[in-house]
Amino acid sequence: MSAPRRGRRPGAPDTRAAILAAAREGFAASGFSRTSVRSVAAAAGVDAALVHHYFGTKDDLFVAALALRVDPREALLPVVEGGLDGAGERLLRVFVSVWDDEETRLPLLAVVRGIAEPAGQRLLRDGVMRMVLGPVGEALGLDDAPRRMTLVASQLVGLVVVRYLLAVEPLASMPSEQLVATYAPVVQGFLDGVLPG
Repeated sequence: MSAPRRGRRPGAPDTRAAILAAAREGFAASGFSRTSVRSVAAAAGVDAALVHHYFGTKDDLFVAALALRVDPREALLPVVEGGLDGAGERLLRVFVSVWDDEETRLPLLAVVRGIAEPAGQRLLRDGVMRMVLGPVGEALGLDDAPRRMTLVASQLVGLVVVRYLLAVEPLASMPSEQLVATYAPVVQGFLDGVLPG
């Protein structure tokens, strides 16, 4: 007779995939704020505790559902740690390095291509504003952070569309250093400049 097994019981191999599929569908259909861990668990046919076991927080689940190779919260730590002075340049450096990496760019482009659909718009809005730029604005202590970070997002999303999605020249083949030097002053102005009325 064999000894009883110790430790955590192995989960079904597709449990994690089922949770991710339910999360993607939920976030796309309802957005971040109206999708709960409980609703994702119910859609996946599992207990909410299992969602937390596999993914941790709702924020972690959202990042996993986007299928990003890089966790934007970790990638942007140097932007915040350096303080407000020069944050525009640091943000652009991180942003361009992530998008210039083909393995990272491909799943991100799938999200961007979905912006014509309401579900894609919610994913992009929640992904960019709630999970990426919103926390950066708060951590930098910006006055009127939501407005400033929305202006930053307009530049970054525009850059994604023109450089990476449509591949418009000369922006598409511009060296990353030149790209950062071109955009950084504009982004920095949105972060700490005087905004109109």
